[in-house]
Parts: sequence; structure tokens; C-alpha cells
Amino acid sequence: MRYAYALTGALLLGGTAASLTMQNPATAQVAQNEPGAISAQAPRAGAPMSFADMVAKLQPAVVNISTTQRVTLQQSPNPFAGTPFGELFGQFGGGQGGQGGAPVTREGSSLGSGFLISSDGYVVTNNHVIAPAARGATVESITVTLQDRKEYKAKLIGRDPTSDLAVLKITSSTPLPFVKLGDSSRARVGDWVVAIGQPFGLGGTVTAGIVSAVHRSTGGGAFDTFIQTDAAINQGNSGGPMFNLNGDVIGINSQIYSQSGGNIGIGFAIPATEAKPIIDTLMKGQSVRRGYLGVGIQPVSEDIGAALGLPKNSGEIIGRVEPNGPGAKAGLRAGDVVTAINGKKVSPDQTLSYLVANTAPGSTIRLDVIRDGRPQTLNATVTTRPAEDQIASLTGGEDDDDGLPEGGDQGQTAPTASLGVTVQPLTPQIARQIGVDSTVSGVVVVGTDQSSDAGQKLRRGDVISAVNSQPVRTAADVARFVAAAKSAGRPAVLLTVTRQRTVGALIPVKIK
Repeated sequence: MRYAYALTGALLLGGTAASLTMQNPATAQVAQNEPGAISAQAPRAGAPMSFADMVAKLQPAVVNISTTQRVTLQQSPNPFAGTPFGELFGQFGGGQGGQGGAPVTREGSSLGSGFLISSDGYVVTNNHVIAPAARGATVESITVTLQDRKEYKAKLIGRDPTSDLAVLKITSSTPLPFVKLGDSSRARVGDWVVAIGQPFGLGGTVTAGIVSAVHRSTGGGAFDTFIQTDAAINQGNSGGPMFNLNGDVIGINSQIYSQSGGNIGIGFAIPATEAKPIIDTLMKGQSVRRGYLGVGIQPVSEDIGAALGLPKNSGEIIGRVEPNGPGAKAGLRAGDVVTAINGKKVSPDQTLSYLVANTAPGSTIRLDVIRDGRPQTLNATVTTRPAEDQIASLTGGEDDDDGLPEGGDQGQTAPTASLGVTVQPLTPQIARQIGVDSTVSGVVVVGTDQSSDAGQKLRRGDVISAVNSQPVRTAADVARFVAAAKSAGRPAVLLTVTRQRTVGALIPVKIK
């Protein structure tokens, strides 16, 4: 049993699940958390004596979700192929005739939680609970299990990887218990919350805690805003509901922060108010469409703000503009700082990605921008946000090999002493060596002073395209703009840097 659950946990991307006791179907015609249904039983504000009455009412609507998957694995070649031992060791997975490498198929599974949102069987869960658990895997079936252990084969109605939400449908001859999504915007730090799920496949498990934070970001993104809680959330809890003391679903448990994979009191739930319009769209069999601006962005950190003479968190700075994208057509440039969209302030709690993604494709938005220290307004018509893998391909990856000959072309290098770097003009030949696109221009870093701030942030092969949004083509350009920033009393400059396929990173570097 322990081994089986260990395999399940390994294949799951952090799921959750729960089992339930289904009530008499005749009494399940209204939502389990209908106003007045729990208020008399819910713990009063303050320190509750018990959550038992509330949990007994809500738990039947929480379900266990499991999948069966088929995983195709590529075998390693038989190292003894072509030797007298080839046929012998080929029997143990080395491949037919000792050649090896033939793919094999294995069965897998995943385990998570979900909850019913209608009496006719619509179920909400996380996308990662029902998604293939590994490369080469396909999901063959999805099973929903209620608290009374009744099992139903589920149909996938819709999924949205960006928000990590999915909607399933089961069919029952009798009405099913369900709960309704509540208003998560009213949640406050310190409020009591209750989470129900199936961590580690243990069956229906209830944990309680408080709201630790709201509008919590875990890494950036169009829908990266969570309710943080210290209620115990573990593997197997994903997709399960988080309730307030009125029995309202205010969150969908989705992520944990942990170095061991177990609960350390930092769990994250998708706010119900953010999830509801997505769920409604998926229930209709439609795809979720989001706005897209075609830019790469970074927060205005303390160092970036110092380089630009702006306060910390005064918007977000554009690091990359996609050619012919909506941002480029609107006139946005790398180095622009966007402070507001349609009058809504860009902040860590309300990021540029979030505001744009929540704009209907085809609509026009007003951008408040700071360029070269001066405010201006731009208008952009947003398009439909591409799939996440397409967006990722625009930024590419990295490689540790800088591709430069040792020492660089010393005949053309020049030190920038006040910055701690040595650079030379980027030529087509050097661009090919270091793996940057032929459209990139600037100077290439061939050496750094390791005692400088630049030495800690830059490396050989980095291409500096601009200093404080001013294009550079020679070492003299770099030195001139650094000197100008120093004369203006700036402690740092902002460099636009390309590192192989990663284009338009903005790196603040302190002036020596």
C-alpha cells in the first residue's frame, strides 16, 4: 500500500484529493453552502470551538480524482551490443537482438482532489491533476470518487493550463451534493480557512488555518495571484476547495512551497473570484482568450529604480518588444516603464501581465509610460495571447559556453573602468560564435572585473545593446553613457543584455 502511494505521488505534479460521504440525494437539491444552510452550524468569529458541523455539511461535495495513464519510455541502448554477451543482456531490457533503444510502455496514475459545483455533476479541479504526468504519457481515463466510495468515469469538459484549472463532468441517476464559488475578494489576512482534500491518498482529510496573504505572486505570469494559507496543504490536496467560515469556496488549492514536498505552512490557492469566469467559459466548451501585448517585462526593483531615477515598484519596465507585435505597433520601446493601464496602477499586486491578460483581445488600452524620465501616453490594441509554449520559445534558453575565443580580439577591445567590464563591437562573426540572432546589435563583453557589480552579474559573451535605453555600438558609447549617469548622481546604470537566445534582459549594474 505504501509503495503504491509512493508511485502515485511520484507521478503526480503536486495533486490533492478527497473522499466524501454523500447525503441522501433527495436533500441535495440546493448547494451545500446555500445561505442559511450552515450559518447556524458554522463556528462563530474568533476562536472556533469546532469546525465539525461545517465540515459535515461540506465534505460530501469534495471528491477524489484519479487518472490512469500510459507512459512510453525510451530504453537505453544495450552496452554489450555486438559482443558475445549482447543476446544475453538484451533479455534484460537491452533491446531485441542486443541493439537496444526500443521504446517500452508502462502504466502510470495520478491522484488529486476536486469538488462538485452543480447537482448534475460538474467538477472543478486543477489542470495538473488530470494532465499527463510525464513526457510521453497519455491520459486514458479519469475517475471521480465520492465520499461514499461510489466511482464515476469523468469526461474532460475543458482545461486551461495558464490558470491551472480544469472542468470535468460525471453522470449520476440522482442529484449530487455540490458547493458554490464565493467572493474571494472579501478574504482578509488573518481570516480562518478550512481546506478539504486527499493528501498522499489517505482519504478525506480536513485541515484548518488562516489566510496568510492575498495577491501573492509565486513567480510572475498572467494569472499568478494566489491566496496564501498556513492550513496544511500537501501532495494530493491540489484541486480541492478552500472554505471560509461561512462555507463559501474562496480558493482552489493549487501549489505548495516546500523543499521536501511536504507541508511547511506555505500553501497557495487560486482565488475563487479569479477562477469563476474561467470555469464558466470552460463549462460552455469554449477556450479561454486573454489579451496579449507582445513584450518582455521586469519589475522596477530598487537597483533598476536607482539606475533610472525612479522609486522602487513604480511600474514595470519593458525589456523586450516582439517585432510587429501589438506593443511594437503601439510604439513601446525597450526601457519604457509602464506605470498604468487604463488608469489602473501597475504594481506587484496588479502586474502588467495580469492587467493585459484580463483585457479582451481586440480592445484598445491606454498605457501610461515613462520614457527617458518623461511621462507619455500610448494606445495599444491587444491581440489574443498565444499558448504558453509559444511564448516560452520567444525567450529561448541558455548555454554556458560563450563561444568567444579566449581573450577576445584584443585589438578592438576597450575597458570601461567605471563599470568593470571590457567590451568590443559585436560583429556578425562573433554573433555566430556566441549564438545570438543576427538582428542583435551592440557590444560584447569579453572580460569583467570580478570585484565589481558587473563582474557578479555579467559574463563573457553577453551582448550589451543599450545603457539606460540609449543604444551602444562601441566601448566609447558605453563609457559616455555611464559617465553621464555618474554626473547626474545615479549610482547605477540599466543595461539591456542579450545572452544567446535570451533577448532583452534588463540588468542594473552599479557604477564603480
